[in-house]
Amino acid sequence: MHDNHDPITVTETMTTMPKSSQKIEIQVSRWFSDLDWRVLLWILPPLSLLVFFSLSSLSAFTCLPSFAPLNSLFSNKNQPAPPMARVESEANLWKRELDRSRIAVCLVGGARRFELTGPSIVENILKVYPNSDLFLHSPLDSNAFKFSLLKIAPRIASVRIFKPSPIPETESQYRVLTASNSPNGIQGLLQYFHLVEGCLTMINSYQNQNNFTYDWIVRTRVDGYWSDPLGPENFILGQYLVPPGSSYGGLNDRLGIGDLNTSTAALSRLSLIPKLDAAGFQQLNSESAFKAQLTTQGVRHVTRPVPFCVVTDRRYNFPPAEYGVPVAAMSSAGPLSGAKCRPCTVACSGPCVAKVMGGLNRGWSWTDWANGTLELCDAHAEWEEGWEREFDRAAGEEMVAARKRVLGLKLKQCVDDFEEMKRRAANWEASPAAEICGLGLGPE
Repeated sequence: MHDNHDPITVTETMTTMPKSSQKIEIQVSRWFSDLDWRVLLWILPPLSLLVFFSLSSLSAFTCLPSFAPLNSLFSNKNQPAPPMARVESEANLWKRELDRSRIAVCLVGGARRFELTGPSIVENILKVYPNSDLFLHSPLDSNAFKFSLLKIAPRIASVRIFKPSPIPETESQYRVLTASNSPNGIQGLLQYFHLVEGCLTMINSYQNQNNFTYDWIVRTRVDGYWSDPLGPENFILGQYLVPPGSSYGGLNDRLGIGDLNTSTAALSRLSLIPKLDAAGFQQLNSESAFKAQLTTQGVRHVTRPVPFCVVTDRRYNFPPAEYGVPVAAMSSAGPLSGAKCRPCTVACSGPCVAKVMGGLNRGWSWTDWANGTLELCDAHAEWEEGWEREFDRAAGEEMVAARKRVLGLKLKQCVDDFEEMKRRAANWEASPAAEICGLGLGPE
């Protein structure tokens, strides 16, 4: 017997074997030496496959790291994708579906600060959804010339820039609506409702002209500044989407997204007032009337944070009290979900925001702040000197270029821009371009 560390040579083995065993060993050796090499080529491939699958199976049970990639290749082939991958895939599929859908973008309101807000609407809504058509419904005033910026909109369906006139007030409107907290009383609410429902009328007319129906309607405001694109997750079949916060006892009515049926109920702001009256609703502001509309029409709503704010020139006490109005800095990371905002040097951030917002009534002018993305302005006075610098810092180069373009706009260029828009629009109802531009820019 040999020690485990002593080598056993072939010579020693042969000499110690019996003669019969030696003959067998010689015969086997000769057989292997005489074996045709082509037979080996025939045998080796299946043997290699056998070894491969054996090792793959072994690695599946023993988690051998050297064969982990091979094991992964076979064992995960029919396994479901991880949850995050499925979510991303579904989001991409839904975005592609929306890209094929017909979307009407209803833009309403006066053009007060449209040089700041307009380009953001084009970039973050109209250009994000290539099949979207623009509908503009706005009163004619000294700021309407700023709508010339919309010449960069990909698709223009209908434009109506009208000369406003008082809307007759009815008894049912007096019962249902309240003048409280409305800058222009009940007439102010009626003018706003007229803008919204008028846009729906324009959409219906365009559908009838072209013998189709829209899949979705996005209703937003001219004075809305969009800091990021409108995401596909905000299009929800059978439910009307509104932003959270700024509810003032009802629902935030500064943005709405829905399919044709839910949008028709949501945008019928004037024509549904008699039904609200018949249902016994009284003394409603815009937000509570909006909520009552959806309720009486059986429309379900959903709230979701959205990356836009409403640019305001109004003054508000600072810091706001329980029912006061916080004004966000446009530089806030957001999403601000339609909160009032302006470009400013930040007056309140971090713990200060927590203290201020914690004292506000959640069902009134409250907006989300807990994620630390809200910063506040001191809006008790007019916009600060040098606000342009604060806006430019927050907005980026394209928005800055648009602001400066309006600042240096000449009458002829303004007229040319409107004429170009008119040629591209299917429907156009507005004063002559020279009149629109002249109101704000004066004579050449």
